[in-house]
This record gives sequence, C-alpha cells and structure tokens, in this order.
Amino acid sequence: MIYSHEVQQMCCVKKGANHASAPIPEEGKWVRAKEVKDISGLTHGIGWCAPQQGACKLTLNVKDGIIQEALVETVGCSGMTHSAAMAAEILPGKTILEALNTDLVCDAINTAMRELFLQIAYGRTQSAFSEGGLPIGAGLEDLGKGLRSQVGTMYGTLEKGPRYLEMAEGYCTRIALDAEDQIIGYEFVNFGKFMEEIKKGTDATEALKKMTSSYGRFAEGVKYIDPRKQ
Repeated sequence: MIYSHEVQQMCCVKKGANHASAPIPEEGKWVRAKEVKDISGLTHGIGWCAPQQGACKLTLNVKDGIIQEALVETVGCSGMTHSAAMAAEILPGKTILEALNTDLVCDAINTAMRELFLQIAYGRTQSAFSEGGLPIGAGLEDLGKGLRSQVGTMYGTLEKGPRYLEMAEGYCTRIALDAEDQIIGYEFVNFGKFMEEIKKGTDATEALKKMTSSYGRFAEGVKYIDPRKQ
C-alpha cells in the first residue's frame, strides 16, 4: 500500500462509526451482503443497444453468487439472435461480477446484464420474499407451453389503419371487422403448440386447425381480412 507524503504526515484519528451494511431480502431471508457469494435471486431486466435498433430481455437465476440459469430473449435485430445463442452458453457458471465484466457479444445483452446486476445486488428480485428462492428452470415458466417468447407485433399506417401480426396468444391469421371497419377480434395460431403437434406426427392441416383459435368478438365479424395481404 502506498501513501502520499501528505497522508503520512497526518495524525491518527480513531474511526467511531462502524455500521454494517443494510440487509437486503434474498429468497425469504434478510442478508447482509459482503461478498459475491452472498447474493441469490431470480430476476428479469431489459437492455438496448446504442442505436436502439434492438432490445433484450434477460432472465437470470442466481444461487450463491453464481448464475445457474439464463434466459435470453431478443427482438428487433437479426444479429442479436446469434449473440443470444452465445450469451446463453457464456452466462451459466459465472458469478454475477464476472458476467457484468464479460463481453456478451451484443450491446443490448450487455446492457440487460448491467440492469440485472443492479437489481440483484440491491435485493430487488422476483424471488426476494420466496423462501428458498425459485428452482432452476423457473426462467422457462414465462414462456408457457411451446416455449416461445411472449411477442407482440403490430403495424399501422394513417392511410390503411392497424394490422395485428402477432399477439401473445400466437400468429394472427385473420382480423375481424365490424360494419364500420373497426377491429373487433382476431384469429390466431399458437405456433409453439402447432409445432409440437407436427413433431408428434400430426398432419399439418389437422394440426393447424386444432391449434387455431380466436379472441374477442371474432365470430361477429362482418368482414375478415388477412393482416399480411389486405
């Protein structure tokens, strides 16, 4: 340890205040975190790249400071999907401090990691008050059956109005309009479940029919349009 000349010439004054760090909630316990291994929790966070052309939602499940599970979801940039593939391989096994200082290939994923680090380090996790935390695999629960991200894709123009392309329920195939040409419902295909049926050997036409459903007052439509063609 090197001290400057000015500090060396100072007299010693005893430090009186010696308060411990504030406890943070972690998996049903109050923890005074001093080291990386003191940190546990599952949480989500959003990151974005500098040109803001894409975004990443990152989910991490941390146990004793080490990332046990990572879910990387990206939107808006084709290159991000490949970055996410590498990040999913990189993150598990690293401490949250290592992960914070690791190149996760894509700016948006790096930013998401930064935001998650802040949440986890301050005890603002989804599992903060869950005794024992959440099991490894909990990150997949948000995806639901078919293991597909919750995606919403909508498009609209002043001239032609809105088009629903994909909802959380699935891929939109038709939009129902009333007599005034206003949207009153939509038809969709749950693509994750559809692919599962195909893998089971179900005929594609039958699987498509089986996994097609509707939302809203779709059956009352006066007119039906294909959002990708009309």
